[in-house]
Amino acid sequence: MWLSGLTEQQRVALLGLAHDVVVSDGILDPNEELMLDEFKREMMLNPDTQSEYLDLNGIEAIFDSNRSRVIAILNLLRISYVDGAFEVEEECLLKEVSRIFALSPERFMLLENWVKRLISLEEEAVNLMK
Repeated sequence: MWLSGLTEQQRVALLGLAHDVVVSDGILDPNEELMLDEFKREMMLNPDTQSEYLDLNGIEAIFDSNRSRVIAILNLLRISYVDGAFEVEEECLLKEVSRIFALSPERFMLLENWVKRLISLEEEAVNLMK
């Protein structure tokens, strides 16, 4: 969501952060792999681009605006929930990213709630198409 609005550097960094999130629980779910591919398409990255570990040190300089930070967190939350569970490792990592981005715990909860509602609406739409 809104990934095309990120700079090239932010896109590559977000792919790295998404990789960190999906491997944080030690399990790479097929739905997570599909969403990583979806991210690449939306960000117009080469499909063969490999996602790699991204050190959190300095990410606040890459995501240098509130808009880019919120886009990153929303998409990272979305990929965290794609396998049906928000694992504690994913939550800890995302809360650390939010802290680095200077997003308050209350703001993080608002973003998480928005993503949960989006997922629910997407599931409802899929059921309507059956």
